Amino acid sequence: MKKIDIAVVGASGMVGRELLGLLEERKFPAGEFYPFSSGRKPAQAVFRGRIYKCEAPSLEALKKAGLVFFVSMDEVSAKFARTLAEAGVRCIDDSSYYRLAEDVPLCIPEVNGDVLSAESRLVAGPNCTITGAAVSLAEIHRRFNIKQIRIASYQAVCGAGREALRQLENETQEYVKTQKMPKEKGVFPHPMLFNLFPQVGGFDEEGFCSEERKVAAELKKILNAPDMKVSSVTVRVPVMRGHSLGIWAVTEKPWKIQELKQALLATPGLKFFPKPEDYPTPLKYGTRTDIVYAGRLRAAETAENEFQLWTVSDNLYKGAALNSVQIAEYLLEHNML
Repeated sequence: MKKIDIAVVGASGMVGRELLGLLEERKFPAGEFYPFSSGRKPAQAVFRGRIYKCEAPSLEALKKAGLVFFVSMDEVSAKFARTLAEAGVRCIDDSSYYRLAEDVPLCIPEVNGDVLSAESRLVAGPNCTITGAAVSLAEIHRRFNIKQIRIASYQAVCGAGREALRQLENETQEYVKTQKMPKEKGVFPHPMLFNLFPQVGGFDEEGFCSEERKVAAELKKILNAPDMKVSSVTVRVPVMRGHSLGIWAVTEKPWKIQELKQALLATPGLKFFPKPEDYPTPLKYGTRTDIVYAGRLRAAETAENEFQLWTVSDNLYKGAALNSVQIAEYLLEHNML
């Protein structure tokens, strides 16, 4: 099989490490490997049993690769990705910078892999929060045309990075020692232990936090439904890993519950639990799982043709690293790479 020289920008970060593990586990045909970090401090990455020193990225160094994974900050993608793509290097960007650009496909392969082509050298992966909704609703949307979605997210701490995880761990250890509630805010606007708060990102002038804006805009683009109405409240919860969503959706076409169940059971990338008591939880299904899990399907009572659904997905795997790898695999399978 043809080997592809790859670079990973953000190789030493949480998502970068997961991505490297997945490339190995899934036997992606990587040739030469070029790891990069922010360059602000010494960093290493481990790939195929070898320890690599991570350098700060430069355009000249990145051009050595045929495929570049960006799992770093928006400003890094902004600086390099489009220029590389224009030079013929395939780029898969997990940052938010290009997700809503009209000329950049935003892709979850099992939902809308058809947006990918040999010409689209720059591909964006979505916000990890919408993955559960996009995957679980895709087939229902195709069959019954969803026109309105409301979401309550319950987002894991690791979505805010390694320091956020460290904060929750420190708060837990301190509470075990002292039996006192944490008071310091740390990475978050409030203590995380035994707590939750309806804020993921900063607020705009209208009172929406940045995550809520991303959920609406990206979900419309992924489902190719610009007129769809999407509303959400995004909540940070003291869960280590795995995002959960409570979803309310209204369809244009009428349905019977059995028809929705059949659609969910036929949805690629989804494991649906028909029995209400078999709902998924992030503790069981939110760590190193490569599909989305859904349950608690039922009809809602606040609008005609409205149903409710619960989903759980691994925000570091399917929400980020795995989706990037799956985009690369899709391109390879369809002779676009």
